[in-house]
Amino acid sequence: RSNPYQTNLLRDGVRRYLQLPADQTVLILHAKVAQKSYGNEKRFFCPPPCVYLSGPGWKLKQEQIKASDLGEAGFRVCGYMGLDSMGSSLMETQKLSFEEQPDAKGFGCAKALYISDADKRKHFRLVLKLFFSNGQEIGTFHSKLIKVISKPSQKKQSLKNTDLCISSGSKVSLFNRLRSQTVSTRYLSVEGGAFIASARQWAAFTLHLADERCTRSEFPLREGYIRYGSVVQLVCTATGITLPPLIIRKVTKQYAMLDVDEPISQLHKCAFQFQGSDRMYLCLSTEKVIQFQASPCPKEANRELLNDGSCWTIIGTETVEYTFSESLACIREPVSPVPLITALQLTGGGDVAMLEVQGEYFHTHLKVWFGDVEAETMYRNPKSLVCVVPDVSAFGSDWRWLRYPITVPLLLIREDGLIYSSSFTFTYTPEQSFIPGQQVLSDVPQDSDKLLDSIHQEFTRTNFHLFMQS
Repeated sequence: RSNPYQTNLLRDGVRRYLQLPADQTVLILHAKVAQKSYGNEKRFFCPPPCVYLSGPGWKLKQEQIKASDLGEAGFRVCGYMGLDSMGSSLMETQKLSFEEQPDAKGFGCAKALYISDADKRKHFRLVLKLFFSNGQEIGTFHSKLIKVISKPSQKKQSLKNTDLCISSGSKVSLFNRLRSQTVSTRYLSVEGGAFIASARQWAAFTLHLADERCTRSEFPLREGYIRYGSVVQLVCTATGITLPPLIIRKVTKQYAMLDVDEPISQLHKCAFQFQGSDRMYLCLSTEKVIQFQASPCPKEANRELLNDGSCWTIIGTETVEYTFSESLACIREPVSPVPLITALQLTGGGDVAMLEVQGEYFHTHLKVWFGDVEAETMYRNPKSLVCVVPDVSAFGSDWRWLRYPITVPLLLIREDGLIYSSSFTFTYTPEQSFIPGQQVLSDVPQDSDKLLDSIHQEFTRTNFHLFMQS
C-alpha cells in the first residue's frame, strides 16, 4: 500500500475529483465484421471506425498546455488509426483530425482502412494512437475483436453456427447504397432529435426483438436471434430515440420477401416495414428518412417491390469506452494501458471480504479505490486484480450500526495519481437482523436509539481519523 502521507494527499484529491469529475473519455465505434479486400481493390471498412472525445477533462488539459506558452497549435488532438501488429508504422495507418461538434465532443473518422488478402488473420483489432499537436503522447487504445469475412453469407444461416447471426439486444448499424455506389453511402443516424440519413456519421442502434401480439405502448422485449418476419424495435444508443415497431424483411433483387423467416446474418440486405401499415417501409430520400409505400407483385403474393432507398444493409457494431482523469497530477507519461473493468467477484464477508476485479489491461501500478478509500490491492494477471474490501468504518459507519446500504464508486488509480473511473460501484449492505423495518433492541426505549446513534457517529468520526493516521 502507499504510505499514509501520500494516501492522505491523494485521498483529498480523489474527494475533489468525486465532487467534480474532470474525465477524459475516448469512445471507439466500429463494425463487428470486416470484408477482406482481394487483389488491388481496397474494400474500405463500412461503416468506418469512428472516435469520439468527450468530457470536461479535455478542455482542462488543453488549458494546461496553452498556459505553458505553446500557442494555439500545441493543444489540438490528433491521432492515427490502423490494424494491430500489421499496421505498426505510420505508412500503414490513417491520420485522424478531430473536429468539434455542436455537443462539444471531438469527432474523427477513419474512412480509408481496409484489410488485404495478404493478411491471413481471421480476427484483428484496431489500434488508435492519440497525441497533442505539440508531440505529447496521450495514449494507445484498442478496439474490440473484429472478425474477417470474405463476403456476406448467401446461404441460409443455421442457429447451430451463430457466429454471423444477430441477436436481440445487440447493436447494429444500417447503411444504404444507391445503385451499389460507394460514394452514395448513407448511414441511418440521429441529429437534433430526428432520424436522418448521413453521409458523414453513423449511429449504433440496439435491435430488440419484440412480442408482436402486444401494443406499442407495452412493447415487452424478448431474447433470441433475430429472424426475418420478426417485429423489432430500433433504439439509438446515444440518444435513446426509438423508431415505431418494424417488421424486418429479407431483400432479394429489390423485392421484400414476405414469407422468409430464416435468421439474419451480417451484411445482409433487409427492409423495415412499419407494423400495421399498408406496405409502408423505412426509406431515405437524400438526407431525410421517410416512409415509402411498396408495390404489390400481382404474380407473387409473397413479394413487394421496393425502391433503392428502402433497401438497407445491416451489420453488427461494437463500442469500447476508455475513461481517465489527469486532474490530480500533471502527467507526462501516456495514459495507456487504460484498464477496463468487466465484472466483480466477491468472496467472504464482514472483516475478511475479498473482491476480485476482472477486466483487461491491468498492471502492477494500479490500486483499487472504494470511493475515497484506498484498498490493499494485489496484481494477479492482466485480467485480474484482487483487493481487500475496506471496512465500512472507513466511510464513517460501523457494521453493528449500519441501517441503510452505502454505495461507493469503484476507481482504479495509477501510482502517479492518474484516475480511471468505471461504471461499477460497491454496496455495503446491513446485516439481516438490522434491516430497517425490523425491531432492533426492543428492550431499549425509543429515545435512547437516537442517543446511541449520536454517540456512535461521534465515535466513528474520531475512530475514522485514528484509522487514517495509523
